[in-house]
Amino acid sequence: MSHRENAVQLADYQDRFHTIRLSRGDSGVLTLTLHTRGGPALWGTSLRSLHAELGQAFAAIAADRANKVVILTGTGDSFIADRDPDERQHEPSLAAMWPRIFEEGTALLENLLAVPVPVIAAVNGPALIHAEIAVLADIVLAASHAEFADLAHIRGGAVPGDGVHSVWPMLLGPNRGRYFLLTGERIGAEEARRLGVVAEVLAPDALLPRAEELAAQLARLPEPVLRHTRAVLTRHIRRRVSDELQWGLGMEAMAML
Repeated sequence: MSHRENAVQLADYQDRFHTIRLSRGDSGVLTLTLHTRGGPALWGTSLRSLHAELGQAFAAIAADRANKVVILTGTGDSFIADRDPDERQHEPSLAAMWPRIFEEGTALLENLLAVPVPVIAAVNGPALIHAEIAVLADIVLAASHAEFADLAHIRGGAVPGDGVHSVWPMLLGPNRGRYFLLTGERIGAEEARRLGVVAEVLAPDALLPRAEELAAQLARLPEPVLRHTRAVLTRHIRRRVSDELQWGLGMEAMAML
């Protein structure tokens, strides 16, 4: 089979996930929408959670050559703002769960960065848990009421070692990034734009149309341009995450166990 033939098609993975809706138009723009049981996305670590499924979804998206641009967004008026109170892990203990968390945490960020085409994040509201998923996009758009924070780690007594320790100091600078992680600081959309984390702040009803407009512009470019541009723009980020992610996850595990 030629390397240009499409071995993976949208139908192969479109309905595979419990927490992710996938749709694609004729232009090759794939929209990935996070949700929990059809409502706003909540974070969890069960076998049917975003933590479990995002890495798998990014790998499938990367293997489908019909995808020319990816839009990543949430459901309703929040991106990921809270934990899922109804979720239960299937392992009998935290120690038994951590090998899976390690594998999923590695796949989540490495597979996101391995998506070989441009990614646009349309942050439709507060991104308070694992906001790095959104801000690692090539273009980050935010609704005016969006906020960015890391409430999943220090505030909960956990080491911020699952990639946030790399992403936020890289985006905010070493001192502001460490302050952000250690204090649980919330950064509003306009402040995030001023800091360079967000490219545009829009009214909520204008957010997705703007993402679709930018995606359509990019999708008109030749495939090699899109793919090679994504490669050069993410190379240094991929290298840093690859160097630091598993070590950070190990530190997080040791502190929890």
